[in-house]
Formats: sequence, C-alpha cells, structure tokens
Amino acid sequence: MPTLPSPTGDTPSCPLGGGAATVLTYPPGSLVLLAGLPGAGKSTLLDRLYGLSGDEREPVAAGGTRVIDSRQSRNWWARYLGPVPHRARTPLVHATHVWRIARAVLGGHDVVAHTRGTWPHILHGFAWLARRAGGEVHLVLLDVDPETARAGQRARGRTVTATTFARHRRRWRDLVGRARRGPLPPAAGVTLLDRPAADRVGAIRFTGPRRPPSRRGNAGRPGSAGGR
Repeated sequence: MPTLPSPTGDTPSCPLGGGAATVLTYPPGSLVLLAGLPGAGKSTLLDRLYGLSGDEREPVAAGGTRVIDSRQSRNWWARYLGPVPHRARTPLVHATHVWRIARAVLGGHDVVAHTRGTWPHILHGFAWLARRAGGEVHLVLLDVDPETARAGQRARGRTVTATTFARHRRRWRDLVGRARRGPLPPAAGVTLLDRPAADRVGAIRFTGPRRPPSRRGNAGRPGSAGGR
C-alpha cells in the first residue's frame, strides 16, 4: 500500500463560512465519505489534502488514515480490462472500491473515501460495518452547480451520459435538501461544502477517544452535525 505523510493541518480550524483554512475533525475510527456529483471536485480535494497523483492503484496510507479514491480501483483494473468499454467495467470497479472501503473500516482504520453518491443500502452497510469496528460514518457533501460539475468532467477527460447525469442530479438534489433540513441517518454527521468552502479545507483529522467495537446491530447514537 502506498504511504504518504499525514496532512500537516497547521492552519487554525474555523467555521466553514470563514476566510481562514478549515480543519474537519472526526472521532477515531470514522469513515468519512466525500460525496458529490461526477466532476464536482472530490478527487481534486483528496489530491490536494493527501498529495495523490491520480496514478495510485491501491488505497494510500497517510499516517493512520486510509485514503481511498475510486480511481485507484479503476487504475488497478485498467491493466487487465484495457479493451473493455468503460461502461462495461464500471460495475467491477465500483465493487472493488466498495470492498476496499469495507476492508479498511473492518481493519479499524480512520478512512477518507471518495464516493459518487450515497445510495441508502451502501450507506447503511458502511454504517453497520463502522459500528462493528467501533467507528462512525460521516458525510462531506461537495455541492457545486451542475454546470461546474460538467466542466469538471470535461477537464478530466471522462464524461457521463446526459441520462446518467440527470439521474445523479435528481438524487443529489434530494440528498442535499435532506442535509439542509437536518441529520442524514445512519450517518453520524454531515458537512455541506460549496466550492469556496471546499477550497478552504486544510486537513481532515481524527481526534478524541474511540468507542469500543459494537457486537450488536443497534443504530448507535443519533446523528448530529459533524466536521466543524
């Protein structure tokens, strides 16, 4: 597994609306899912925070944190699926990405992971695994307008079809609307970032006491806004 230095995060923490750099903090053992429309800038944020090049094929160890971007699974499979069309390889890449996140969570690591969206069944599964390992799931929603997301897709040289993008937009509007109204169970916390706020994030840290692993399927403590 590639290893990179931990983010220094020497800048002071502040509310997301401030002008200084922001440090997002979470309990040890948490799974932080960075979600947004395709092209919203999720990988760009991970690249900046953790020094990723985009060529990695495995999750990256940054100190005690596992950084997992779907590009890593895509790059790993590219060696074997070169002639296979992108659409045909997507399910395999996605399954590998989800499996890598689950493995890191069950390994007891602090995890920061890229996700295109937060489908309920996957989110509930991750939350269940995190509780079993003594952690929580937190969402960081990178909310940009669709035009900006489309420009991001073109810049990276990989676009989704208009039909697929419209489906993502509908799901995303619903997700952000619920986040603005309150918690998003089973996530323990949700942080909503626009592009300027995302640009001010200087580090993601995991601090404080860790809960003991759960051996029951209870829901844990109710969600509250996190990542301040």
